[in-house]
Amino acid sequence: MGALSLRLPDDLEQRLNREAELAGRPRSEVIREAVMQFIAQRERERFMAEYVAEAKAGYSDPALRLEALEIVEEAMPLDNEALDRAEGPKPDDASSNGDSGEPWWR
Repeated sequence: MGALSLRLPDDLEQRLNREAELAGRPRSEVIREAVMQFIAQRERERFMAEYVAEAKAGYSDPALRLEALEIVEEAMPLDNEALDRAEGPKPDDASSNGDSGEPWWR
């Protein structure tokens, strides 16, 4: 494991000491966790920025937009069927309760 020397302003060092004390953990562990969270956040932000840039590039290409719309139109009936099956019978579907007079939700 590498070592790192770090200078902190006095007020930040006091806050770090207090946090380590409250957490019952060494200062170095608190710092490691903070650095890991910071780096993970920055990586997520970069990933999302790249994702958005790719999406914008794709939407600016008319041929790619048309292809995406064709794929969506092809998949829509399957998505609707899956939703219908997942949601179960509808209140206005007389066959859903066998016309037994029972409410549809039973």
